[in-house]
Parts: sequence; structure tokens; C-alpha cells
Amino acid sequence: MSKRYEMDMTTGPLLGKMIRFALPVVLSNVLQLLYNAADSIIVGRFDADGKLSLAAVGSTASIIHLVTNLFIGFFLGASIIIAQFKGAGKEDEVSKTVHTGALTSLLTGIVVCAIGLLVSEPLLVAMDTPAEVIDKSLLYIRIYFLGMPFTTVYNFGASTLRAVGDTKRPLYFLALSGVVNVALNALFVIVFHMSVAGVAAATVISQALSAVLVTFCLLHAEGSIRLNPRRLRINGSKLVMMAKVGVPVGLQNALFSFSNVLIQSSINGFGSAAMAAHTAAVSIEGFMNVSVAGVADTSINFTGQNVGAGKYDRVRRVCVICSVLSVGISLIIGAGMILFGDKLLAIYNPDPEVIAYGLNRTTLIGATYWSFALMSVFSGCMRGMGRSALPMLTSVLGICGFRILYIYTIFAWSPTLLTLYISYPASWVLTMLCNLVCYLVVSRMLMKGRLKVITKG
Repeated sequence: MSKRYEMDMTTGPLLGKMIRFALPVVLSNVLQLLYNAADSIIVGRFDADGKLSLAAVGSTASIIHLVTNLFIGFFLGASIIIAQFKGAGKEDEVSKTVHTGALTSLLTGIVVCAIGLLVSEPLLVAMDTPAEVIDKSLLYIRIYFLGMPFTTVYNFGASTLRAVGDTKRPLYFLALSGVVNVALNALFVIVFHMSVAGVAAATVISQALSAVLVTFCLLHAEGSIRLNPRRLRINGSKLVMMAKVGVPVGLQNALFSFSNVLIQSSINGFGSAAMAAHTAAVSIEGFMNVSVAGVADTSINFTGQNVGAGKYDRVRRVCVICSVLSVGISLIIGAGMILFGDKLLAIYNPDPEVIAYGLNRTTLIGATYWSFALMSVFSGCMRGMGRSALPMLTSVLGICGFRILYIYTIFAWSPTLLTLYISYPASWVLTMLCNLVCYLVVSRMLMKGRLKVITKG
């Protein structure tokens, strides 16, 4: 395949290139979210036990994220190392990193699958999942984890393509797999009445398709990212580099997910209607989340390539542009959530009780998500510089630590859903301010030549 899909992020005007990079990433994320949302919408509206099935699917999300995020961070580490080597013009080092990451991604998927199958039931029980929901939750999550090797292979492949500026082909792959997922959801649930097993199976099949497509792409690519099965081996030095950047990200995401497990456990105490509402609201917020994540991903890759090329003056401009874009996106989508929250929630489940519960969350999050957007960009820029430990520490303290403390103090004193949901923006603002200070310090060290670039040894 031609290298026309690749992008040199180290030369030329930044804004135009960043928008061309970010738009396919955002659209890819939205498509992925749409076929995840299809699980919730179809099972919530067309299954015989719609409210219970919707609650069951939602109750598994925090566990899935807890188990997978520790390993998904590794692929971000690979992407950053590839971007830095690419920016420095070290094509042979790019190739070694790609082959190390490809093999590691497959092995990781197998490990995550095994861990997920082992811990799902005890975690659901520990979260006080209601008796009427737990059987459905367990069935869904076990089928979901069986497809984890496909998920890890796809995530690595897409991260590799994005590291060299190719954001279009991951979009094409997700578009096709998303259509397949929605079609299979409808077939399995509406026609075959397979309930949560049907939406889980549809997800696994679509993930397998994405993994096959991205692997085929890498096998036929030109240049340093071309995958040669005979060269699949783990290069120790490249694995260490990826781990240095990726493990802190994985730990941060896992701890972040742990705090969400505690929140989900608290929500479970309000009953199946609150659980269904939470599932629907989180799915709606996901469109804002993935849009902001697309901009943060842009900041990581553009920062990585420019750090590798030694063009540090462009690094700060990347941060400024991404900050403006992410805040603008969050304000626009947030306003839509506030204005049309009831109508959006009704798409998932028309039960008035579910909608009333859901509005508690969509209104608050819609008004405050800008703080999460800035937090993500500052964190992304530091990761692009190869410094993942700082945003990990700020997130552990500012999000995980704060939320745990909040649940056992303020929420214990006022145990309402609104009180619980306030923990989100409060933790975002605190962590955003910490990330801003850390970014300014790291950026200053980079500009003065006092920051060691990991790919330059």
C-alpha cells in the first residue's frame, strides 16, 4: 500500500494538518461508540427484559475498563515511541518497534481474556450487582472477553498507523465493522431473541473483522511499518521503551477505572432504573468523550514526532491548538446534552424514571466537561514528550484518590445520585490544574534541553 496515507507532522502549518489528522480519529471514535451504543439501544428497546438487559450491559462497563485499560496503555506507549522514531527519521527503529508491539499485542489479548474470565464474577458480586441483573451481566461480559485478542490486535494496529499520520484507514475499518455490528445486533436480538448474548457476540465478530483488516493493512504497507511475520519477535530495548511510556498510562487508566467501579457500585444501590439511566447517560457522554480523546490523541502524536525531530518550538503550539479545539468541542456537545438530554435518554429507554435519573448526570457533565478536555490535552502533550509518570501521578491523586475519599465522606454524608455525580467535575478541575502546572514545568525543561528524550538514549 502507498505511503500517501502518512503525514509529516514536523513541517508546514500545524492547524491544517492537525485538523486533517484529528477529524478521522474523532470520526473513528464516534463510529466505535455508535456500535457500542447500538448494544445498549437495541437491547434496551427491543429485548423482552429491556430495562434489566440495559442495566446488565452497563454494569459490566467499569469492569471491562478496569481489566483492559492496564494493557491498552501499552499500545499508546508503542505509538509514542513509533512517532518519536519516525520524527527522527530512524526507520529501522520504527520497524523493530512495530514487530515487537504486534507480537506483544496478541499475547496481551490472550492474557486479558484469561484474566477477564477469571475475575468477572467475583467483581460483579463485590459491586453488589442486583440479583435480577447479575446473570445477564455475567453472560455478556464473558462473551465480550472472549474477543479480547481481536481488540488488542486492532488497537495496536490502529495506533501504529496513527503514529505515522495515517488516520483514514482506521476510520474505514471501523466504518465497515460498525455496520456489521449494528446489523448483527438487530439480527441476534430482534430476530433470534438472544438478548445480551446477542449483542456481546455481535461485538466480538465486529472486533474480529477490524483486527483482520488492520493486520492485512500492515502486512501490505510500504516502508518501516510493514509487518513481516518472519520478523515477529520481541526486541528487549524497544519493549522497555514502550513499557516506560505505556505502563504508567495503563496504571493510570486501571486506577481510574477502579474509581469508576466504586461509583458503579454506589449506583447499583439505587436499583435497576438508576443503573439503566447511568448506562444511557454514559453512552451519550461518550460522543463528547471520544471527540475530546481524538484531539488528545492528536496532541500525543504531533508532540511525539516533533520531539523526535528536535522541533521543540512546535510542541507548545500543538498544546495551544489542541486546548482550543478540545474546549470548543466539549462546550458545543455539552450544550446539546443540556438542551436535549431527555430526548437523547429516551432513545435508549422511554421509561420516565430512567429519563429522570439520567438527566441528573447529563446536565451536570454537559456543563463541566471542558475541564476534562483540558486535563486530557495537557496529559497527552506530556505523554508525547515521553513523560507518562507525571500525568499518572496527578490522575491517581486528583481523580482516583479524590473520588475514593469523596465517596466515603461527602457521598456517605449525602447519599444522593447528584452528590455522587458531582465527584466527576470536582476531580477533573483538580487534576486539570495539576496537569497544567506539570506540563509547564516539563515543557520548560524540554525547551532548555534539560529533558532527556527516551528515543535518543
